[in-house]
Amino acid sequence: MSPQPHEPHDELPPRLRAIADLMPGSLREGAGMHEYDGRAADLSPDGVRAALAGLGGEPLGDPYDEAHLTAFENGLRYELGELETHRTNPLHHVGEMDLSSYEREYAPEAERAAARIEHLRLWPTLADNAVAALDRLSAPVARSLLGPVRGLAELPDGLPEDVRRDALAAHARLLAHVEHAAEHGPESASLGAEALSRLMGVGEAMEVDLDSLASRADAERDRLRAGLAEAAARLAPGRDPMEFSRELTGQHPDAEGVLDAARTWTRICLDFTEERQLAPFNDGECRIDVPPPALRWATAMMAWSGPWEADNPSFYYVTPPAPELSEQEAAEWLEQFSHTTLPAVSVHEVAPGHFSHGRALRRAPSQVRRALHSMTFAEGWAHYAEEMCLEEGFGAYAAERLGDPGWTADHYEIGVWLEALIRVTRLSVAIGMHTGTMTVEQAAARFSEDTPLQGPAALSEARRATFDPTYGRYTWGKLEIMALRERAREQWGSGFSLPRFHRALLQLGSPPLGLIGAALDD
Repeated sequence: MSPQPHEPHDELPPRLRAIADLMPGSLREGAGMHEYDGRAADLSPDGVRAALAGLGGEPLGDPYDEAHLTAFENGLRYELGELETHRTNPLHHVGEMDLSSYEREYAPEAERAAARIEHLRLWPTLADNAVAALDRLSAPVARSLLGPVRGLAELPDGLPEDVRRDALAAHARLLAHVEHAAEHGPESASLGAEALSRLMGVGEAMEVDLDSLASRADAERDRLRAGLAEAAARLAPGRDPMEFSRELTGQHPDAEGVLDAARTWTRICLDFTEERQLAPFNDGECRIDVPPPALRWATAMMAWSGPWEADNPSFYYVTPPAPELSEQEAAEWLEQFSHTTLPAVSVHEVAPGHFSHGRALRRAPSQVRRALHSMTFAEGWAHYAEEMCLEEGFGAYAAERLGDPGWTADHYEIGVWLEALIRVTRLSVAIGMHTGTMTVEQAAARFSEDTPLQGPAALSEARRATFDPTYGRYTWGKLEIMALRERAREQWGSGFSLPRFHRALLQLGSPPLGLIGAALDD
C-alpha cells in the first residue's frame, strides 16, 4: 500500500512561513496551501523590502533541507531584492491577482466562491501596488504581456455587484499603466549577461556559465536534429526532415476530438509508467478537461492535487481553439495537438511527467521539499520523461495499444525531437536576447529555422523571452538530470535501475538543480 500524504495542517517553520507569505499564490497553487485562499502578497516596493527583511533565521536540522530552503531565500533576495523584477515584470502582479486556482475542485464550491470574493476585494490594493511598483516596465515586456493582463478581467458570474465594480475599476488602472508602458516604455528588455547568469543560478544553488551553457545548447540542438533526420528518413526517405515534420503536425484531431485524443494518450502513458515502474507512485485520479477561462492562454497544462490538501483529482487541461478563431487560426492552434506531438505532450504533462511528480511530492519527507518547488527541475523532469520513455520503448508500446496502422513508433520519436527542438531553442534565444547578441526578430527566425513553428507562432515564442528570461529551464533541467543519471550508473554499478534512480531523485521533492546530486546518497 502506498504511504499516505503528510498531515496537511502541520505548522510551518518560521523561515518557510516567511517565504510562503512572500509567494502565497505559488504555495496555494503548487503546494495546496489553501490557508492562503483569499490572500495575496504585498508587492509594492515597501512591501517587498519588508518581506525580504523577514527572510532567514535559525538553520534547519536536516542539511539537505537547509540547503534547499537557503537556495529559495537567496533566489528571492536576488530576484526581488537586487534585480527588483517586481518593478519590471507585470507577471508578478498578475500572479497575485490571478483567480484560476479556485476553479479546481479541492473544496466545496461555496467555500471556493467565498475565497474568490475575498481575493477580489484585494484587487484595488493589488492594482495600486502594481502601478506603484512597475516604474521600470519596458515596452517589449509590456507589449508581450498585454494579453495576460487583459485576461484578468474575465470574471465569473454571481459576484456581488460592488466587488465586481471595484475589481474591474482596479483592473482598468493596471491595464492603462501597462498600455502606456507598451507605447512609451524603454525599448530594451535585456538583463545583461551577469544578471541572467545570477538569476538562473542563485535560486538553483549553482553558478551558471552562460558561454558553456550556450555551447551545450548548440550541441543538444545538433543531436536533436540528427535524431529527427534519422526518424523522418524511416517514414519519408529523401524528404527534408523539418518539411516532412511540418506536414505531420498538420495532421491532428478536430476541435471536438482533442479531449478524447488526450484521454487516449493519458491512459496509454499511465499504463506504460505503471508497467515499467518509471515513477515511484502511480495512484490518484487524473482528469482531462478544458481549463477555466483564465488559463486558456495555455495549450496544455497540469493542475495537480497539492501536498497540503486532501487527495483530489488532478487535471490535465487541454485547450481547444477558441470559437472566435478563423478556420486557419484554429488549424494552427490544433497543430500543437497533432497525432505526432500529442503523445509526447501527454507524457510530459501526465506520466511519468508532471502528474507523476505531483504524486511523489505528496509523499516528500519534509515540509521544505513538499512546499518549495524549483520550476527548472519540475519542467526538466517532465521534459526528461519524454526522451526517457522513447529510450524505454514507449513508441512501440503505444503503437501496439493504439492499433492504428497509420501511427508508428517513429511518430512518437519525431514528436519527441520536435518538442525538444522548441525547448532547446528557447534556451539559446534566452541567452542570446539577454546578453545582447540576438534581437526579437533574429530569435523568431531561429525558431522558424530550428522548429516546426512559423510566422506568428515563432514570433510569440521569441517574445516570451523578454518577460520569461529563464524559459530555457526545460532543456537545462533535462540535461542536468541526464548527466546525473550517468553518474548514478557509474556510482551504483549493478545496483542501478531507472526505478531506483527516479525514486531517489523525486524523494528530494522538486529540488534546486545544484542539489540534485543528493539523490546519489540513496
